[in-house]
Amino acid sequence: MPDKQRLDKRTLEAYRKMLLKIKEETSHDIKQMASDNSADKKDSSGDVSGHALHMADVASDMYDREFSLGLASNDRELLHKVEMALKRIDESTFGFCSECSKSIPSARLKAIPYTETCLKCQEKIEARR
Repeated sequence: MPDKQRLDKRTLEAYRKMLLKIKEETSHDIKQMASDNSADKKDSSGDVSGHALHMADVASDMYDREFSLGLASNDRELLHKVEMALKRIDESTFGFCSECSKSIPSARLKAIPYTETCLKCQEKIEARR
């Protein structure tokens, strides 16, 4: 099997559908977190029935907001990776490692359809960090 074997159109369309589904779900999650976060800001005026919030409650609210922002950041990064994978499909470079240019095994693409690298190159990248 040659290293530069291209994926057929049907297979590429299946990956495109997978990526579009991930994109839709991730976009929905980001919008949901944004609406939840804006609703929390409206509710956290610091005064409930004339009583100031306890410091522990304020800290807990701050932690929850920071956690949500971290999740939203991860989702935005995932969304970017999905967009780049869709672009690679359009450019006929999808399924090839961006580091070594070899074919990425289909098992890896099915598990992580937005991956840019084969497992061997990904391990090298992570070892450098």
